[in-house]
Amino acid sequence: MCNVTFLLLCCHHILICHVWPSTVCSPLQKRQSLPVRPIIPLVARISDQNASGAPPMTVREKSRLDKFKQLLASPNTDLEELRKHSWSGIPREVRPITWRLLSGYLPANKERRELVLKRKRDEYFGFIEQYYHSRTDEHYKDTYRQCSSGKRSIHIDIPRTNPLIPLFQQPVVQEVFERILFIWAIRHPASGYVQGINDLVTPFFVVFLSEFVTEDMENFEVAALPLDTQRNIEADSFWCMSKLLDGIQDNYTFAQPGIQNKVKALEELVSRIDEDIHNHFKKYEVEYLQFAFRWMNNLLMRELPLRCTIRLWDTYQAEAEGFSHFHLYVCAAFLIEWRKEILSMVDFQGLLMLLQNVPTIHWGNEEVGLLLAEAYRLKYMFADAPSHYKR
Repeated sequence: MCNVTFLLLCCHHILICHVWPSTVCSPLQKRQSLPVRPIIPLVARISDQNASGAPPMTVREKSRLDKFKQLLASPNTDLEELRKHSWSGIPREVRPITWRLLSGYLPANKERRELVLKRKRDEYFGFIEQYYHSRTDEHYKDTYRQCSSGKRSIHIDIPRTNPLIPLFQQPVVQEVFERILFIWAIRHPASGYVQGINDLVTPFFVVFLSEFVTEDMENFEVAALPLDTQRNIEADSFWCMSKLLDGIQDNYTFAQPGIQNKVKALEELVSRIDEDIHNHFKKYEVEYLQFAFRWMNNLLMRELPLRCTIRLWDTYQAEAEGFSHFHLYVCAAFLIEWRKEILSMVDFQGLLMLLQNVPTIHWGNEEVGLLLAEAYRLKYMFADAPSHYKR
């Protein structure tokens, strides 16, 4: 309990110092004679083990990278083979093109890719031209009535997206996110914008930005990139996020039935795989919705450092129904990961504080790999036998 509280206080202090530096950290700033780039806390570091500055590639890593390059260079990429190799993680160098392929944004046929990219990018900016800049026109007034409210929510949520990372506090980046989310909302009136969707843009944006940034991405000035490059990153992020949301849209329609069902499924699954945890929650009146709603709504993005989310999404995009189905087993494995800490908590407040602030600050690819392996084991045991959920 003390460790968790200490971690929370530390993270809270870091957040306050980053978001309100003039009011909280001014004494420290006054002592600095030269302006320096902000120090990025570990929880906010984007770079993974394949990034610049990491140890040289092992023979195995180089062999894997060569295999990816071979698959991607084929006139018709074998997507099943690509998924098989991507499940255990995609090398940073080829992650952008691999994500575009696995999401269904790009075709397997290599010759068609440039034409598809141009057409889809033009189509996205056609939406911008048609909707975003004319949203106050009389002709579109009824269309935008619901979205006007959504846009205000977007304005509120965007500054809160990854607040510890300077990259996401840049006005040019926030404007990109605003356009992406607004256009998605008006094209999906059944749900519109829902809090949490803002988080789902970030992995795509970071991965597509990584094609042009080799190091220190957290502080990279996106405005320094050529305008065409910025536009391409924006359009690709929009389309890949849209592909993801197509598979989980019932998470965000009225009353969010998809999330309600997934939380219930998690409760039933945990009751079978770890009765001690399940009964512990019942004893202290902890409802699964109180912590797992966010796990489903944000796909664990608030629980994991961004670098871990990117690694996790390598597997989600390689796995059939990764975001819509496999995520359930990842959440179950994630919960069991903290079994010892959960069972040591003997009050409602302590349990909820732990479950809403799990200490993953030091996590990296290795921990995510172990989590995914356990999730796969659970899926293998239970996915094809749903009766196992129930007593």
